[in-house]
Amino acid sequence: MGCANGIMAPLKLYADLRSQPSRAVYILLKANKIPFEFVKVDLFAGEHKQDKYTKINPSQQVPFIEDNGFTLGESAAILCYIAQKSEVADHWYPKDPKKRARVDEYLHWHHSTIRLNATTAFRLQFFEALAGRPINQEEVAKYKTGLANVITQLGNSFLKGRSFLAGDDISVADLQALCELMQLDSLGQGDLYLSNGNVKKWMERVKGKVKPLLEECDKDGIAWLKKTWSEKS
Repeated sequence: MGCANGIMAPLKLYADLRSQPSRAVYILLKANKIPFEFVKVDLFAGEHKQDKYTKINPSQQVPFIEDNGFTLGESAAILCYIAQKSEVADHWYPKDPKKRARVDEYLHWHHSTIRLNATTAFRLQFFEALAGRPINQEEVAKYKTGLANVITQLGNSFLKGRSFLAGDDISVADLQALCELMQLDSLGQGDLYLSNGNVKKWMERVKGKVKPLLEECDKDGIAWLKKTWSEKS
């Protein structure tokens, strides 16, 4: 809600930087100097399942935003909303319908391809190790194979003749993909996506655009995951 004197409150971001989509939204806000209040929802302590957060977001997921009475979940929707509402530089989410459609094309493709395979491969290893259970390597291999296939599509289709996933400059599509794939770095498995030459060069370009912000959220993100994995695996 706005303040009593009519001044609008900053956007609230409910997130955990160990979450790939949370990092994508965080980086977009920071890169564009958009004021926001960061509200940590500790996934590893189960805070997303507790009544306090469920009353705010019944889907019990992060990221989630509150913007002066307007609430929104789903990272792709949040990224597009922020880009449009805050009038960020056009390359993040272009106004031209054809250029915007390229960003949307990737965002729609992402969830059933890159995210499905990368996050499942990560979860099947990380959370089993965290719980002290044996890792089902056969199941992990299935999703690693799936990831290899979609990485080929990423490199040979989305990045064919393009510097970035949707064109000549970084967009919200690149943030979504970057943060998802980098989760595998915490397991020392970056080779699962860096083996594709186009993807490797693209990754270097995207990191070059947002490197300080990646470093800013590293302590509570990849670095935490990496340390925990090394202790448990």
